[in-house]
Amino acid sequence: MRKLACALTILILGTGLLYAHHGWTGYDETKPLNFTGVIKESGYENPHGFVDLEVNKQIWHVVLAPPSRMESRGLPKEKLKIGTTATVVGYQNKQVKDELRAERITIDGKTAELR
Repeated sequence: MRKLACALTILILGTGLLYAHHGWTGYDETKPLNFTGVIKESGYENPHGFVDLEVNKQIWHVVLAPPSRMESRGLPKEKLKIGTTATVVGYQNKQVKDELRAERITIDGKTAELR
């Protein structure tokens, strides 16, 4: 009985973790987009960082990589300052039309590959 309870606990916790981390199937990978704009808001927390990028008077919510990956690929938190110009290449969300999953971001002439 104890083994069954342990197995069920692991199954339930594991399922919760998988559900909490969304997949990337909700993004249209057939049409890469390339935008340059100004960072209006940013976040550098798990599970993914983000920037809200103003492009032609429209705000795009850009989903970035986890902080550990951004840091290891040369994109520290300090680079995501409000008012900074950034270029992102990524894929638009199929449901949320103003959301983009970034593949790479360029700030101050330095590009960080995020995926």
